[in-house]
Amino acid sequence: MNIHILRAVVFGVLIGLTLVTPYGPLQSVTEAATVGRVTPSGDGIELEYTDENGISLKDTIPIHRAGTIRYFSAGIGLAEREAKYPPFPLKLIFVAGPRAYTTQVAVTIADAKGAVVLQVPREQVTGPWLFVDLPAGTYDITADRSDYPPAKQRVEIASGRVKTVYLRWKE
Repeated sequence: MNIHILRAVVFGVLIGLTLVTPYGPLQSVTEAATVGRVTPSGDGIELEYTDENGISLKDTIPIHRAGTIRYFSAGIGLAEREAKYPPFPLKLIFVAGPRAYTTQVAVTIADAKGAVVLQVPREQVTGPWLFVDLPAGTYDITADRSDYPPAKQRVEIASGRVKTVYLRWKE
């Protein structure tokens, strides 16, 4: 994408317009206050938003469980990136190169003693964000992307706070 189209996309996102590029129209969301809510069954995050034509839409993102730990992946499309999500204590953001998001990342989280508390298969990381409902503590995160060395980081999760961690791979 050339710099002029990129600037048009950014400008359009900022003012909430639908833009037409040489590659066709870019869709936008007109309502910036999209809120993600846990479904009554507890097995998904429901997003309700309005598209550029004023049509009300709903999407459901699945919540996965491993023992007592819940997690979900999001961040695909403007509606998901603008949504306000329930405050899961850890938000991982996967980045390839200086600015591009990436998906299909396998994640392993171990506690401070080295015991694995969560393994997320790459098939469940469908967006560049992974939200994890972890208890307070210190954790070692390993994110594995095919054909690249794993990205690793140690994080401290505090009770009642959301910790955002960027895991990057050079392209």
